[in-house]
Amino acid sequence: MNSAFSNKIKAEALRLGFFACGIAEAQPVDADTAHRFTQWLSQGRQAEMHYMENHLDKRLDPRLLMQGVRSIVCVALNYSPAQRIPADEYQIAAYAYGHDYHDIVKQKLHQLAAFVGVTDYRVFSDSAPILERYWAVQAGLGWEGRNHQLIIPQAGSMFFLGELFLPIELHYDTPQSPRCGNCHRCLDACPTKALTDDGFDASRCISYQTIENRQAIPPDIAAKMGNSIYGCDRCQQACPWNRFARPTDEPLLQPRPELLQMTKEKWRHLTEDDYRRLFKGSAVKRAKYSGLTRNIKAINDHETD
Repeated sequence: MNSAFSNKIKAEALRLGFFACGIAEAQPVDADTAHRFTQWLSQGRQAEMHYMENHLDKRLDPRLLMQGVRSIVCVALNYSPAQRIPADEYQIAAYAYGHDYHDIVKQKLHQLAAFVGVTDYRVFSDSAPILERYWAVQAGLGWEGRNHQLIIPQAGSMFFLGELFLPIELHYDTPQSPRCGNCHRCLDACPTKALTDDGFDASRCISYQTIENRQAIPPDIAAKMGNSIYGCDRCQQACPWNRFARPTDEPLLQPRPELLQMTKEKWRHLTEDDYRRLFKGSAVKRAKYSGLTRNIKAINDHETD
């Protein structure tokens, strides 16, 4: 295990703009994690995200994603915004303020692979059947909080995660232990009780309903959406660790001025051309124009009831 080279990889990751980098050995996930994940699926808590059920063998054993992989380099990219949409206007989740994170993280990981000097590698960022938070924990970046987000000590949870699979043996980091203690602020802040001590129910999550769900939003969920038209940050905003968050300096993650200037009135009259211009190259594309306008209508209908 080459400790010096591993440290050079981490230093290069930081130079490329990642906030944190750690390395884990490529091996099957532990038995407890495998049991909890398969039980979560069997209970139907993934809602209509049936892709979570696909390639279960690969999700539980990353070695099946790349032949010969020995090391998983895990990175975290800060997206905490310096500027926010005014609190009294319609909200989109902070992670979607800038350009699509999938492209940004993977581009940086390709650069990191070039530094390592390998041609046999794979990069991922929320783009493959990988338990990303599990591997970030194994790589020593932080722990998985009660809000099911990776929490980095003295930094918070507003991070994109990514992985670089390498066919070489490196020095492996030590997992961190959870440090949420008795804090339940994220659970208390969840308006629909998607987060409970029993786990996470995607069907009740505002992020799921406003992004992944293609059907009508259930009335009881719509009644709790508040101003959220794309995603929801309530569990992160409630987390005490996010008081340490520092604004990202990544240019591609900065919000367009037009987005910050949107008002409820402008959102209600959003045209498809407006949508394409406002969210060109953005992760908001996942909801599509029809989904975003459905979300706005759901809030309006509830306000006028």
